[in-house]
Amino acid sequence: MPDNPQLSVLKSIRLILGSSKKHYRRIEAECGLSGAALWALVEIAERPGLSVSDLARMLAVHQTTASNLLQRLEQAGLVARTRADTDLRVVLLRPTDAGLALLSRAPKPVRGVLQEALLRLPPDALADLDRALGALIEQMEHVDRESATRPIAEM
Repeated sequence: MPDNPQLSVLKSIRLILGSSKKHYRRIEAECGLSGAALWALVEIAERPGLSVSDLARMLAVHQTTASNLLQRLEQAGLVARTRADTDLRVVLLRPTDAGLALLSRAPKPVRGVLQEALLRLPPDALADLDRALGALIEQMEHVDRESATRPIAEM
């Protein structure tokens, strides 16, 4: 056990955020996209025909944030939007050939170092971490709840 668990946890949080931000800077330098935009492109490529609202849920962001990410991806020629045949109000997303080519050369992990690490945690460890972080947040005096739906890459 470390001499000061509080400082050990603080250093771990710094390590997680610093590593994430460094990876996002590398993504931006090599791909010209934010880490959040690359993550969105990954999800669209893995699930062609995804809706904007589904994408927002998968990224845990506001639908407006997802729409802004999509606008950048579409302007870059990496994603195409089409209307659903059954409901013209629904926009479906698919990667373009350029988007798939960019994904093939993007720095790994393409979703981000934190997202991939969370995906690899066993379910019980993930649940424990969720509870512990919830308890930590409850102890904080000032909590910006809106930041929970902003991509780390854009903070």
